Amino acid sequence: MFKINDPIDEMTAKNLNPISLAFLGDAVYSLYVRQELVQNCDLSSGKMNKLAVGKVNAVSQASLMRKIIPNLTDDEVAVFKRARNAKKPAKAKSASVTDYNVSTGFEAVLGYLYLIGASDRIEFLLNIKGETNED
Repeated sequence: MFKINDPIDEMTAKNLNPISLAFLGDAVYSLYVRQELVQNCDLSSGKMNKLAVGKVNAVSQASLMRKIIPNLTDDEVAVFKRARNAKKPAKAKSASVTDYNVSTGFEAVLGYLYLIGASDRIEFLLNIKGETNED
C-alpha cells in the first residue's frame, strides 16, 4: 500500500528518471511556497495564487538554485546535473533554455530529497533564499 511521506532508499531515488524527480519536486516546491503564504499572509486565495505563481516558475527557481548550489552535497549535485542535462518533454515557454534546465535540476533535487525523507534538508536549502533572496 502506498503511504505519503514513506521514504525510499537513496540509491533507488538516485536511479529514478530525473524528469520524474523534477515532476515530484515541482509539487514539493509549490506546496512549500503555498504553505509559507498561508502561514504568513492574510490575503485572498487569488492574491496568494498570484504570489505563488511569481515564485513557482523557471526563472525564480533557477535564481534560487544558483544560490543553493554551493550548499549541495555531492549526491545532490549529481541529481541536479542529471536533471539539468536530461532531455525534456516540453520546451521553455517564458524562460531561457538555461533557466528552464537549471529549474528542472532544482525540482529534481527537491523530489529526490522528498523521496528519501530528508524534509529537514529541504527546509535548510529552501531557507537559504530567506538569507540571500528577499523577494
